[in-house]
Amino acid sequence: MIIFAYPLAFALLLVPFLIYHLLPPLKGLHGYALRVPFLNDIAQINLLSGSLWGQKNQGKSSKLLYIILYIGWIFLVLAVARPQWVGEPIKTNNYGRDILLVTDISTSMLEPDFTYNNRRIDRLTAVKLAADSFIKQRTSDRIGLILFGTRSYLQSPITFDKQSVLDILWATDAGMAGNSTAIGDAVGLALKTLSSSPTANKDKTIILLTDGENNDGSLSMPEVLKLAKDENIKIYTIGVSGENQILNSFFGIKLPQIKGLDEETLKLLAAETKGNYYRASDTNSLQQIYKEIDRLEPSLDEDQYIQERKDLFYYPLAISVAIVLLLLLIKRRKI
Repeated sequence: MIIFAYPLAFALLLVPFLIYHLLPPLKGLHGYALRVPFLNDIAQINLLSGSLWGQKNQGKSSKLLYIILYIGWIFLVLAVARPQWVGEPIKTNNYGRDILLVTDISTSMLEPDFTYNNRRIDRLTAVKLAADSFIKQRTSDRIGLILFGTRSYLQSPITFDKQSVLDILWATDAGMAGNSTAIGDAVGLALKTLSSSPTANKDKTIILLTDGENNDGSLSMPEVLKLAKDENIKIYTIGVSGENQILNSFFGIKLPQIKGLDEETLKLLAAETKGNYYRASDTNSLQQIYKEIDRLEPSLDEDQYIQERKDLFYYPLAISVAIVLLLLLIKRRKI
C-alpha cells in the first residue's frame, strides 16, 4: 500500500496557476513575460523543426512546453509529499517491564547456611538458583543485573538477552566487589540506570537482595529512600539469612540469629516505594519469594502491531530532474 507522509504538499500543484494568473506580466525589451526567470531560457528550446516559440507552430509549441514543465512540477510535488510503501501489519509482543536485579556479592554471601538437594550450599549459590528460574520465566520483560559489595557495578544493562544475564550471574563469585556492603550506592546506581532508560513509559522494578546492612559507600539509606520516592520506581527487598545460625540462650533454647541483616531498613525501603519485603531463610523460601514477585509483577502479553515503511520519494524526484535536464539538453543541441 502506498501512502503519503505529507499529503498537504499536493496544494503546491496550484502554485504555477497562481503565479500565471495573479502575478502581473513584466514588460521588457522583448515584450511581455511572466516573472519566472528560467522560463525565458527554456523558451529558446527548439522542437518540431523550429523553435518552440518560433514562427512556425508557435502556439502549439508554447502549450507543449508548459505541459512538459508542469509534468515535471507534478513529479517534484509528489517527491515533496514523500510517498511511502507500507507493508502488512506484523504482530509483536508489547514488552511492559524493565526489571533490575540488584544482588549482594559481599564475602558474607559465602556463608554455607542453605540446603539444596540435601547438600550445604552458600547463600550466593542459593540466590543464583532462585534467580535463574525467575529470569527464565520473564519471557516478555527486559532484565538487568547490578552486583555490589563495597562497590557497585552494572554488569548487564537492561536487555532482552536473558541468557547473557544468566551467564554473568553464574560466573559471579562472592567478594568480587569487595568485602563490605554498600546498599545505598547499589540502589542509587539502580535508580539512575532505570531513570535514564529510553523506555520511559515502561513499568520499572528493582529487586534488591542482600544479607547485610548499609555499612559502606557514599549514599546513606535516608538519601536512597528520598531518591527512590522521587523516581517512583517500585522496589522489592529480600533479606537473606539461613536459619542454621543459632545461639544457645541462657536457658538452652535455640534461637535463630540474623547476623548483620538490617530488616527494618529493607522493610521501610520496600514500603516507601510500594513494594514488599521478604525474608529468605532457606532455598525453598527464596524460590517462593521470586514466584511471589512474579505473581505480583506479571509479564504483559498485550499485542501490538508494527508496519514496515519504505520511502519512495526519490523516484518522482528523479523523474522531475530528468525532465528538466532533458529540456536543457534539447536547448543546447538547438543553439
